[in-house]
Amino acid sequence: MIELSHIDRHFQVGDQRVKALDDINLHIGAGEYVSIMGPSGSGKSTLLNLIGLLDRPSAGSYRLDGTDVTALSDVEQAQVRNSQIGFVFQMFHLVPRLTAAENVALPLLLAGMTAEARQPLVASALEALGMADRSHHRPEQLSGGQRQRVAIARATVTKPRVLLADEPTGNLDQKAGGDVLAILEGLVDAGITLIMVTHDPAMGGRAQRQLAMRDGRLVSDEQGSPHGDP
Repeated sequence: MIELSHIDRHFQVGDQRVKALDDINLHIGAGEYVSIMGPSGSGKSTLLNLIGLLDRPSAGSYRLDGTDVTALSDVEQAQVRNSQIGFVFQMFHLVPRLTAAENVALPLLLAGMTAEARQPLVASALEALGMADRSHHRPEQLSGGQRQRVAIARATVTKPRVLLADEPTGNLDQKAGGDVLAILEGLVDAGITLIMVTHDPAMGGRAQRQLAMRDGRLVSDEQGSPHGDP
């Protein structure tokens, strides 16, 4: 499903060329649950952004479902991103002035869907995350765990095939974080492909496949037990 071949990503910082990704070769199949771990600056988030079509490689190719998405225009990439890829971030990235329901509706609005068509999809997404009774609350009126549930509802309302999560429990307490992780793993059980960046070895160790990065390179690729089972 996801095929990265000889991917490089470099940035120019002053007179220095910094290589954030160095010759990444990676295949991720449909329905896999993958964690990406490594120290700060190892390239984890850069790799996630590239998979999510938020960034382009400096060299190499990225094929998604057989299509070379690196050859697509910005508009075409945005269409693929909006229809096939969902994002969950550590900082939630909800729009403060919008209600939970309005935040969840944003991807559908960007896709050109009418308000009449959006409403049942938004209601269903919030209901699935246990947030139906908070649909008219703004982010400031929600706890951290509730905000992340809204963010997951927004990420999944378009029924994406791939969900990218960047430190999804990083701003949550242990209980809220555990609840969010259970939700994400439930989506894997339902068939979604989950790729999760984390600094937490215990959390990363729950993934069926565990990648480790250092200095922009993949240094290990190990199979684990589903959801941390022994």
